Amino acid sequence: MFWLLLVLSIWLGPNQANSAQSNERRVVAHMPGDIIIGALFSVHHQPPADKVHERKCGAVREQYGIQRVEAMMHTLDRINADPHILPNISLGCEIRDSCWHSAVALEQSIEFIRDSLVSSDEAEEWGTLKCSDPSATPMRGKKPIVGLIGPGSSSVAIQVQNLLQLFNIPQIAYSATSMDLSDKSLYKYFMRVVPSDAQQARAMVDIVKRYNWSYVSAIHTEGNYGESGMGAFKDMAAKEGICIAHSGKIWSNAGEQSFDRLLERLRAHLPKARVVACFCEGMTVRNILMAMRRQGLVGEFLLIGSDGWADRYDVTDGYVKEAAGGITIKLQSADVKWFDEYYLKLRPENNHRNPWFPEFWQHRFQCRLKGHTQENSKYNRTCSKSLRQQYAQDTKMGFVINAIYSMAYGLHNMQRALCPGYKGLCDAMRPIDGARLLDFLMKTNFTGVSGEGILFDENGDSPGRYEIMNFKKMGKDYYDYINVGSWDNRGLKIDDDEIWPSKESVIKSVCSDPCDKGQIKVIRKGEVSCCWTCTPCKENEFVFDEYTCQACELGSWPNNDLTGCDPIPVEYLRWGDPEPIAAVVFACLGLMATFFVTAVFIRFRDTPVVKSSSRELCYIILAGICLGYLCTFSLIAKPHVIHCYLQRLGIGLSPAMSYSALVTKTNRIARILAGSKKKICTKKPRFMSACAQLIIAFLLILLQLGIIVALFLMEPPEVIHDYPSIRQVNLICNTTNLGVVAPLGYNGLLILSCTFYAFKTRNVPANFNEAKYIAFTMYTTCIIWLAFVPIYFGSNYKIITMCFSVSLSATVALCCMFVPKVYIILAKPERNVRSAFTTSTVVRMHVGDGKSSSAASRSSSLVNLWKRRGSTGETLRYFCVCGLCVPKSSNGKSVSWAQTERSSSRGNHLWQRLSFHIKKKENNQTAVIKAELEEELIALTPPSPFRDSLASSSGSPVSETGLCLPPVPSHPPPSPPSPRYTRLTLRNYSQSSSSL
Repeated sequence: MFWLLLVLSIWLGPNQANSAQSNERRVVAHMPGDIIIGALFSVHHQPPADKVHERKCGAVREQYGIQRVEAMMHTLDRINADPHILPNISLGCEIRDSCWHSAVALEQSIEFIRDSLVSSDEAEEWGTLKCSDPSATPMRGKKPIVGLIGPGSSSVAIQVQNLLQLFNIPQIAYSATSMDLSDKSLYKYFMRVVPSDAQQARAMVDIVKRYNWSYVSAIHTEGNYGESGMGAFKDMAAKEGICIAHSGKIWSNAGEQSFDRLLERLRAHLPKARVVACFCEGMTVRNILMAMRRQGLVGEFLLIGSDGWADRYDVTDGYVKEAAGGITIKLQSADVKWFDEYYLKLRPENNHRNPWFPEFWQHRFQCRLKGHTQENSKYNRTCSKSLRQQYAQDTKMGFVINAIYSMAYGLHNMQRALCPGYKGLCDAMRPIDGARLLDFLMKTNFTGVSGEGILFDENGDSPGRYEIMNFKKMGKDYYDYINVGSWDNRGLKIDDDEIWPSKESVIKSVCSDPCDKGQIKVIRKGEVSCCWTCTPCKENEFVFDEYTCQACELGSWPNNDLTGCDPIPVEYLRWGDPEPIAAVVFACLGLMATFFVTAVFIRFRDTPVVKSSSRELCYIILAGICLGYLCTFSLIAKPHVIHCYLQRLGIGLSPAMSYSALVTKTNRIARILAGSKKKICTKKPRFMSACAQLIIAFLLILLQLGIIVALFLMEPPEVIHDYPSIRQVNLICNTTNLGVVAPLGYNGLLILSCTFYAFKTRNVPANFNEAKYIAFTMYTTCIIWLAFVPIYFGSNYKIITMCFSVSLSATVALCCMFVPKVYIILAKPERNVRSAFTTSTVVRMHVGDGKSSSAASRSSSLVNLWKRRGSTGETLRYFCVCGLCVPKSSNGKSVSWAQTERSSSRGNHLWQRLSFHIKKKENNQTAVIKAELEEELIALTPPSPFRDSLASSSGSPVSETGLCLPPVPSHPPPSPPSPRYTRLTLRNYSQSSSSL
């Protein structure tokens, strides 16, 4: 201890010698007592910038200085008078001036330490003397301080704590709020009755956030208070999306030029950053207001001040217009009424224990105390005023008093623990151990001067409670602070109407306006996160966060708020939609027409029209047409697995049924024509019976059915969602391109085959022109299905396209092939006779089994010899049948006769061979023999088309054509009667038509 005292004395001595204000700083307010408590108050302002090296303090301060000095003295008076606190023990104090400056405060702290060290040495000497001489009296020296109250500044408190903790002296601060002081590993003996700046910073952020000020400037007083507080504010602001446009720091005592440069940097961010968060000491704020006036920035900025400003009038006096609108944070502390009663009665003549009071009195009233030891000669007026004029209690008065009571209660608890049942100081408390006192102070819990609970957490901090103040214009040239809200651990409560006359009057402090719905923020390069460009999301994207658009999954679409995705309603054809209604009506009409035609064919099934049209194949065609119309209903119905099976089955099978029957029919006609072109027909074409035709048709249909079943196994039908566009979801069957192309491809082959055969047989005889109708049907069908392919695969109306394509194809077949027959049956029954549908031979008619072909050839040559010249010069030709010669005139008129049945010596056949050749000079005409058979012959032999090949105009011989009929026996059985020729007719016949 001796060596430490020596070092401190050496360090302090030169400084005192070089300082002109040494004596002033050495002024001490002393109040005797059994236990001495030290205190550091800023009785004077901090030294100006040009006087810092001299540590020359500024003017005397009332609220932060004189009031706090008087508050401590009067509080100790009340404690000493209270029998429940430290009975029989008086508390004294030693108060020194810190001048709100670290160097001055550290110097004064050394004085505290030196006094303590001296007192310790004296105590040791007295202990040694008492051991040698029990009757010796203790030495009368200065008592050491057991603890320290203050100082007010955080940066000063840190410097002082670094020194005090070396000597285990507890320290209780009343306004030092730096977060650094909560670190017990560095500041073990520090405590405070105010909360940490972290809570104050949280309150400031909540205020900025409440009014959506996302782009603000930040200023703080250089030093631990401003730096730690502003650091906490920036960290919290960043988490809330609040950006700092400019951050600056400055000393409270900096010159005017420094403050002017600071304001110029702030003005560079106008008009965007109009709010300035100021974690500053009061004098820093005042200098900022002065710079605003010098630069004409009144009303341009709104200041958000920390508790360093609070509701201090010494900050705003003279600069109320610049400070108007400012929102400040004040530690919650009610006025102490009993202090006002004490303080307002003080006069220089009745206050002698405060050595700074006369100086304050003369400074406050600008007067001179004549005859006083501290008389100030620069004032001329005589002092005769009262403190009630322009009086305002220190805003932290309650905290100063609570800090003093905390020390008193800690000592009280220590005395009760160490000196049980003893009133006064026992030997266990001589001297007082600072480490043990700290333990009792940390456990202190009492009701404060304003009724609030005073306690300390593990870091030595007290709970945070703040009042929100607003400095506003109350009348003409009258401005004042009003309480507009509060803040505690539960959050911010503030009355907006008290601050802003209307919502429109709330100032804006943003870099970029908020983006509209469906837009995201794109941060410009080199800018802070609060300066952005708004970019809209795509139509299928929602705002994932304020910087990101995210696309909705397929089948969903952004909701109205564009904050997420909602499922897109699934669409499918409904019976009430216009297109399905049209398709269903068309299909129903087609079904009714099909049923009508079928009924007509069944009713008139034995008539020549029906019989000559291959009834069985017609029924298959009608069944296919009916199934095609029924496909419409399975296509339009809501997709279901069963409906999917029916669709694929009906679409592939219905055309196959119709076109398989048509292929069979046209193929038969083509084969007959091919056989009829032979000069000698030796045998009847194969597979010409109705049963054979049915078998061929069913085989073709079964092949299509096999293709469909194979596709069922490869791709089982199921209901899926189809996405023709990102905003549309259709409920469909999972029919792939293969599932469509394979069946339709097979049907296409049938259609092409029908078209080929129909074209080949387009010029059949006139009374058997069904091939022409088939040809027209095929041509139209080809057009329909050729149009179907691009429409189906290139549009989103696949179901409707399929419905109308199948229905139109069925309608074409129904109209072209069956309407003419129904018309003849119902409207022209006179044409529904055998004569209109019997077979005609062209030029040559061969009846029999063809065994006498050589004899026929010879007979044919004999016919040419029977010629005679008529009166008109025309050649007359004779036709001989079984010894009967029939003359044929050249004018083309028919000659007919009847021949009775007789025996023939040449064989067992009747009308075995009829052969003749004709030459005629007239163009485009030839002779035709028509053999009308009995009805039984027509029933047994289906009609076959024949076509003649006419000679050219040069009169070349006509080619021979033959009709092969079953042989007719000479002695037919009685039942059924043998077919026989009853009449032969010769007619003119033109090249352009054919008949059966």
